[in-house]
Amino acid sequence: MRRIQFFEIHEQSWFPSSLRDFVTDALESGLELLNAYGTIEPMLRSALDSAGKGSVIDLCSGGGGPWLDLSRRLNRENQDMQILLSDKYPNLGASRKAGALHGKLITYDSDPVDAMKVPCGLAGFRTIFSSYHHFGPDEARAVLQDAVDAGESIGIFEITRRAPSAIFLMFPWALLVFVSALRIRPFRWSRLLWTYFIPVIPFVVLFDGVVSCLRTYRPEELREIIGGLIGSEYEWSVGEHLGPDGIIPISYVIGHPRKTAETGDLLSEKASVC
Repeated sequence: MRRIQFFEIHEQSWFPSSLRDFVTDALESGLELLNAYGTIEPMLRSALDSAGKGSVIDLCSGGGGPWLDLSRRLNRENQDMQILLSDKYPNLGASRKAGALHGKLITYDSDPVDAMKVPCGLAGFRTIFSSYHHFGPDEARAVLQDAVDAGESIGIFEITRRAPSAIFLMFPWALLVFVSALRIRPFRWSRLLWTYFIPVIPFVVLFDGVVSCLRTYRPEELREIIGGLIGSEYEWSVGEHLGPDGIIPISYVIGHPRKTAETGDLLSEKASVC
C-alpha cells in the first residue's frame, strides 16, 4: 500500500474554526478514553532524560492531545516540567481547559505556530502526536530540519498506520464520537447539533481518520526523510512500539543532538543567533 498525499477536511483553511475545534476536541477525548499513547510513557520519559530538558513544546496540538494525560504521570518524577501546547490553528477552548485542569504545568500558545518554522523564543523538547502525516515528504523533512537548526530534541509519535487493519479501526473510532460528545467540557449545544442531528463531526473524524492512515509514514520512509537532513550531528531512533495489548503499534522518531563538546559549542552558537 503506497502512501497517498490526500487532504484532511479539518486542516483546510476553509473549514469553520468552530467545527475544527469540535473535531480536535473529539479526537483528544477519544485518545484520552482509549489511553492510546499510554504505552509510550517509558519511552517518552527516557527521551526527555536524554535531551536533558524540563520544558516541552508540543506542536500541532489540536485539542491538547495525549499530553493532557501523560503530563500527570511524568510530572510525578519531574516537578520542574512545563508543557506548552501550540498549533497552526490554535484551539482557544482547549487552551482554557488546559489552564483550568493543569495550571502552570500546561499552557497553550494562543498565537499560530508553524511546525516547520518554530519561533526562536519557544525552546524545549519538541513533540508531535498524530499529526506528522499531515506533512508531505519535503515538509516533513523541514519539520525535522528546523529542530536540527535550532539544536532542539524532537519526538514524533503516530498511532495511525498504513494498513487495512488500521483503516478498519477508523470506523469504531468514528462511532466513539457519539459516546464522547456528552462528556466533553465545556458543554456546547452546538456540539450536540453537529454530532447527533447533523453528524458533520463523526463524518470528518471518519474521513480524516482513513486519510490519516493512508498518509502515515512507515519506518523505512521516516529513515529516508532523516537521511536528507543537513547540519549538526544527531542521534536518531526510528521504529514501531507495540504496546502490551499487542494491537496498535505506534510509530516513532526520536532525535537529539549528539553529546560531544563540538556539538555543545555549535548549539551555543545557534542559541546566540536566535
